[in-house]
Amino acid sequence: MENIDVKNILGLQLPTDPRWVNLAEMQLEEILTDHAYCEQKAATTCITLIQKNSEKDLLVDELSPIVTEEWGHFRQVLAELKKRGLKLGVQRKDVYVNELLKFIIKGGSRDQHFLDQMLIMALIEARSCERFKRLSEGLDNEYMRKFYRKFMESEAGHYTTFITLAEHYLPKEIVRKRWTEWLIFEKNLMNSVELRGDRIH
Repeated sequence: MENIDVKNILGLQLPTDPRWVNLAEMQLEEILTDHAYCEQKAATTCITLIQKNSEKDLLVDELSPIVTEEWGHFRQVLAELKKRGLKLGVQRKDVYVNELLKFIIKGGSRDQHFLDQMLIMALIEARSCERFKRLSEGLDNEYMRKFYRKFMESEAGHYTTFITLAEHYLPKEIVRKRWTEWLIFEKNLMNSVELRGDRIH
């Protein structure tokens, strides 16, 4: 995991603008707050996926520990805020995720909906991993570089889990075709959204 290749390993078609790290470093409180909520939403989304797909044994087995892990991450980020004398703050609108949600096929079959749920989660985890990699390499503060290194490694594993689950329950060629469509959409989205240093995405 020393060198995560954004395109070949994570699949992402466009790397984050290097200037984002500099912007993030100037707004560390906002980044930590947004990060905390990202971890919280990841945990609750996995709970919802388990509830909606309780008949899928492998999914339940694979996502259950991720719920625990993501909630543990939320607590770690919360502890970091408190250590710095900062408050959690108010959850803000996630433009990136809201735009991704628009690409989900509306009115499709249950399998299509399931596939898009798995792939949007894989994509969010992949982009989070890439952003954490940027922070782990680009921040001036050594402690915070190590702090984000741990999150980077975790998110890479989660990304793989969602892709693997999709391929377990659906034909691999269908998963790969739709995944390619998601990657192209995300690339165009990254080119269009404002570069902000107060958001993880």
